[in-house]
Amino acid sequence: MTEIETLKQEVRQVLEDNILTFWMARMQDHEHGGFYGRIDGHNQLHPEADKGAILNARILWTFSAAYRVLRKPEYLAMATRAKDYLMDHFIDHEYGGVYWSLDYLGQPKDTKKQFYALGFALYGLSEYARATDNGDVLCQAVKLYHCIESHALDHEWGGYIEATTRDWQPIADMRLSDHDANYPKSQNTHLHILEPYTNLYRVWPSEELAQSLRNLMHIFLGSILNRQTHHLDLFFANDWTRGAGQLESYGHDIECSWLLHEAALVLGDQDLLGEMEPVVKMVAEASEKGLRPDGSMIHEANLDTGYVDDDLHWWVQAENVVGWLNIYQHFGDEAALQKALRCWQYIKDNLIDREHGEWYWSRRSDGTVNRSDDKAGFWKCPYHNVRMCLEILERAFAS
Repeated sequence: MTEIETLKQEVRQVLEDNILTFWMARMQDHEHGGFYGRIDGHNQLHPEADKGAILNARILWTFSAAYRVLRKPEYLAMATRAKDYLMDHFIDHEYGGVYWSLDYLGQPKDTKKQFYALGFALYGLSEYARATDNGDVLCQAVKLYHCIESHALDHEWGGYIEATTRDWQPIADMRLSDHDANYPKSQNTHLHILEPYTNLYRVWPSEELAQSLRNLMHIFLGSILNRQTHHLDLFFANDWTRGAGQLESYGHDIECSWLLHEAALVLGDQDLLGEMEPVVKMVAEASEKGLRPDGSMIHEANLDTGYVDDDLHWWVQAENVVGWLNIYQHFGDEAALQKALRCWQYIKDNLIDREHGEWYWSRRSDGTVNRSDDKAGFWKCPYHNVRMCLEILERAFAS
């Protein structure tokens, strides 16, 4: 059995027996509908935790994609549950878009419009439409696309702002989370608008959407990519002046490398693909600054202060595997394959919770398990690790 065949066999087992079973068994809220908002790092359920749009949308994407690839009816049932709850509770039927959060009963809690959340709702709905050919769901996905284009697109400087009030008015605090700087534009939100637009294009290949994708990719090339360091800058003023200092997020670098490549491939624009592929390799190579000898990748660094966050986050490791496999698949780089395999070995040895299911949030730099952060919650969702598994299963690698 080849290294790739072994990898595919192992990730399918982890996908089905470790990750998806956890979410099906432990996160369905049969009393109030949808899914619980939180299981903490000690595997304790918090049934009255708020329900976040990101979590619900990522559950929708996860089980829609799992059903599309593996065709198991229990995955479709979970995807449909997530789709119904999102459309019934998270969609703002008065102003459009999605609420940021609900209380545990399903009532709107934080009604701001964070365009990152609209992007993930679009990602989940477009994947459900892709898996089921459901026209009503596709129509809702297209409505979210038009909400983003109508209310977030900056017609003067290009790109997309972070957030508005419920009724699309300016909002003072645009931060995605408490850990983020308060700037009107970010690399992270642009990456997670690019990603759902690419997926929507698979099922709704309109010229309007194609142009939005081209514009987004040129924003990355012209404004977000730091041509001196080859890393992606993180926060920006409206005119694309860099804010918050010189920050490097190695997980976002490697994730962006393959998502930019995916967008160009799906769009099928050969000129744009030719422009993008050197950047794909450049950004992946820059992310190596965060690699450790055991194959794992640290989180991020602030070059201005010298602070390095060397936690080994679950999502960074998942994107690290996919990013290097993408380089191996499309550029024939054998060293990239070995980087991916070393990181997968790190994941198997250190992040998979084989007793309770799912993956730990992270390992600390001293090797201890991080139990301060959630096992499942507002930001700990079955998305990065499931997507890693499905990317490996779906990709065709040279023998």
